[in-house]
Amino acid sequence: MINSIEQYLGELKKELSGSDRATIQDALSDAEEYLRNALGSALGHGSAQAEALAPIIEKYGAPAEVAAAYREIESRTPSAFAPPGRKEPVPRAAISIPPVVPDTRPFVSRFFGVYVEPRAWGSLFYLLFSLATGIIYFTWVITGLSLSVGLLILIIGIPTAGLFLLSVRGITLVEGRLVEALLGIRMPRRPLFSRSDIGWWQKFKNLITSRHTWTALAYMILQMPLGIIYFTVLVTLIAISAWFIGSPIWQLVIGLPFATSYPYEYYIDTWAMPFLVIGGILLLTATMHLAKITGKGHGLLAKALLVRE
Repeated sequence: MINSIEQYLGELKKELSGSDRATIQDALSDAEEYLRNALGSALGHGSAQAEALAPIIEKYGAPAEVAAAYREIESRTPSAFAPPGRKEPVPRAAISIPPVVPDTRPFVSRFFGVYVEPRAWGSLFYLLFSLATGIIYFTWVITGLSLSVGLLILIIGIPTAGLFLLSVRGITLVEGRLVEALLGIRMPRRPLFSRSDIGWWQKFKNLITSRHTWTALAYMILQMPLGIIYFTVLVTLIAISAWFIGSPIWQLVIGLPFATSYPYEYYIDTWAMPFLVIGGILLLTATMHLAKITGKGHGLLAKALLVRE
């Protein structure tokens, strides 16, 4: 018999062992939110905790039943089009990893087929956009940390630090939705549950001592240097590819040299231009593959730092 919410959460986590970490986080947050709210209402009517918890668990579902529901339902839910947060107390999220089916297409089809893969375009857009988000995240973290530390000697220092850390959790939840939508990596779809039956000082201590808080801060700081690298490499490769592909137009129509080294200008022989165009197409295609692979790697990094253990 389950006598406490903590015991229920432990059993649920054990039943979900092997599932995606983001799924486990969502499942635990959903269960804790529902159980604590329902238990608070029951205790308000004078019931004992053990007696009040039994019918609540019966209504919500045993850990094994809840875990099975999460796996079954999320196996039918595409990660990029996840449903919004639910209002019903019945669990509606989990993951079942489908088997990996080998791609039997010829190499040429797989190589050039990257142009019709939504995930490749999503990764490219995300990596280019990460420069902007990286600057925003870095500025917010440095400003928030500086302000929080500077005000700790005053009475408003702790509330300021608490609000800043809460904002970090909110920002990383939004970042997780971007990662899931554009990179295809399953991320948490609901915020971490925050208990309302404890004081503000305990809530602040929970924020400070939570590993998730500091890994989220680390991710936001890392986003700027990574964004600079992603943007620089991809823009350079795309620009070179476009210059090669458009070389007949730049040189024969507009009259621009292929390259310049003052005071010299270099032009490509007409017979060599088809090879430049082919090279540009190959380089652009390889760049799309690079964006797809890099996007997946960044998604795994986000999962490691933004999903609670």
